[in-house]
Amino acid sequence: PDRPPLARHSRLAATERTLLYRTPDSQSRAQGVMRPLEESELEQVLTKLFSFVGKNIENILQRTDAPHSLRLHKKRVYYVRDDVMKRAVSIGRDQLVSLGLCIGKFTHSDKFKLMVGALDLLAAHAKYKMWVKPTSEMSFLYGNHLLKSGLGRISENTPANAGVVIYSMSDIPIGFGVAAKSTQDCRKLDPSAIVAFHMSDVGEYLRAEDDMVQGKKD
Repeated sequence: PDRPPLARHSRLAATERTLLYRTPDSQSRAQGVMRPLEESELEQVLTKLFSFVGKNIENILQRTDAPHSLRLHKKRVYYVRDDVMKRAVSIGRDQLVSLGLCIGKFTHSDKFKLMVGALDLLAAHAKYKMWVKPTSEMSFLYGNHLLKSGLGRISENTPANAGVVIYSMSDIPIGFGVAAKSTQDCRKLDPSAIVAFHMSDVGEYLRAEDDMVQGKKD
């Protein structure tokens, strides 16, 4: 099976830290200063991204049009253009609200969680997709799992437990989750069976506004 290129990108991150910053000490981590991800943090982030995009992760991490980097600031992980990131270094911790694309955050137990801000990035490189019927869109946008009765289409050869991007029938990405069943198994399910476990959706911009805006809850 495919494996995320964790070791290689961990080495890249270590090199990046050496070139651009001093290695973050315990005080920097405690203060939440913007910094590159440590190896254990990077491994969690890349593993989550890989579950949705597979080998396309190379296209995310090694862009030729506009180089991007992953940065941590106040427990949140940002996917940010290198030129923007370098300018942000001179901004104080309290003044820096956000930068680039916030793709997720580390919980209080230091587990990485993808957030809805990652949706466009995942959709651009998604390996597996599901389309939800119009009659079930609202249910998904309120945080419910996707049922077989609401499944319009599914990518061929989607395996169980794979990360999937959820689309409307008009091909608009509205969220993402984890496939509960494979493509073949989905065809045999009862209408009330779960086909995708909900992880995040665009409705969170309204339902969880305080969590979307840096500083409101942090």
